[in-house]
Amino acid sequence: MVKEAIATGDSVEQAFEEACKLLGVESHEAEFEILELPEKKKFGLFGGAPAKVRAFIKSGPAEAAADYLKQVLRQMGIPSVEIAIAEQENGALLTLTGDDIGFIIGHRGETLDSLQYLSGLVANHVEDSYYRITLDIGNYREKRKETLEALGKKMAAKALKTQRNCSLEPMNPYERRIIHTAVQEVEGVKSWSEGEDLARHVVIGPEGGERPAFRRPNDRSRGGRDFHKDRGARPQGGNKNFGGRSPSRDFRDRRPAQDQRDSYSQPADGRPVKKGNSPLYSKVETKKEE
Repeated sequence: MVKEAIATGDSVEQAFEEACKLLGVESHEAEFEILELPEKKKFGLFGGAPAKVRAFIKSGPAEAAADYLKQVLRQMGIPSVEIAIAEQENGALLTLTGDDIGFIIGHRGETLDSLQYLSGLVANHVEDSYYRITLDIGNYREKRKETLEALGKKMAAKALKTQRNCSLEPMNPYERRIIHTAVQEVEGVKSWSEGEDLARHVVIGPEGGERPAFRRPNDRSRGGRDFHKDRGARPQGGNKNFGGRSPSRDFRDRRPAQDQRDSYSQPADGRPVKKGNSPLYSKVETKKEE
């Protein structure tokens, strides 16, 4: 990628200096091409023309990404941001510094990751080759790495203890690699990725697979109903010996409409009183003598 500027001056040197100012670089950082040489005025009065110079710089992928990032941040209302470029293997680290720029990080680095992705696309269009761009603010990347390493080891220990798989929240490829590296340091567990696109996440589990879940037959917790259903659960609503009705209700239905009470009542004077049509005394038959 080439950035250039054209300027004029009374001399070639002066025109070149003006072109470098337009590019925003020092004269030793740019190259130049003379478009027109200066012409002196004839007799000091007529004709003449200034020198015309084209100054240019060949920016690499990192410089192109930094220029693009500055334009985006300017549109976001952050014009005064300094970007330091540190070359790395197959890429570069762009460190942003400035006042009140912490919000660029976003929730768990989501905004910073988005800007990093866009800047990487610009960098890879410069030379049509893979070039990794990493953005950082206030050493956030290093702090996030330490947090993810601790999380990976903690979940690996949990999976080893419970012999069950543990799923983490969705992460980008860079953060998933950190988790995988941390899990490799714990013996007896392994990690892999599941899901697609934004839902792709890391799963940590024991090397031999999950331990089968053991459930007691009389366990009424999760899975208890399935056991009784397989063995033939009793019908809901009561005892099967009473046709689905509860015993208490069955006995209640069999009670007479009115209670069978004694036919006699005891008044205050102590004498029995006949109640209804029942006889007071039973009939006594006597046998007559012949």
